[in-house]
Amino acid sequence: MPAPTDSSPHRPEHLLALADRCEAASKPDRALDADIYEALGFNVRRKPSHLVGRRTPPGGIYQEGSLWKTLGSASANIDVAIGLLRQKAPDWRWSLQSLAGEDTATFQALVAECQASGTIGALALCAAMLRAFARARAGTERDKI
Repeated sequence: MPAPTDSSPHRPEHLLALADRCEAASKPDRALDADIYEALGFNVRRKPSHLVGRRTPPGGIYQEGSLWKTLGSASANIDVAIGLLRQKAPDWRWSLQSLAGEDTATFQALVAECQASGTIGALALCAAMLRAFARARAGTERDKI
């Protein structure tokens, strides 16, 4: 992966801001899905807002190798979020637990010792994963100095 520039979605500050968005979200969001894929290093083509039809995948597409695939709903589907984590950081330990209160249920995720919470398990896991990548990249940037 090329070295991050100041506006790169791979910079630790950007990853942490994206993690905050995941934690603050109250429902799945296709634009957030695209941002997550982009932050994880995928080449993303977003669905143009003026195109509404069955032939255009919701949210857009991403490139994996030489293939283009439909963006998974990482903010809604725990299986998609786990798949991204296993693909990008197969050796990292992670956990997810549900915390049910009287009026609300929240999820708490832990990825490589980075914690996050969310209203949906997939959002909590994505937030913790992004925080872990931010910490890892911040360490890599410090090592280069």
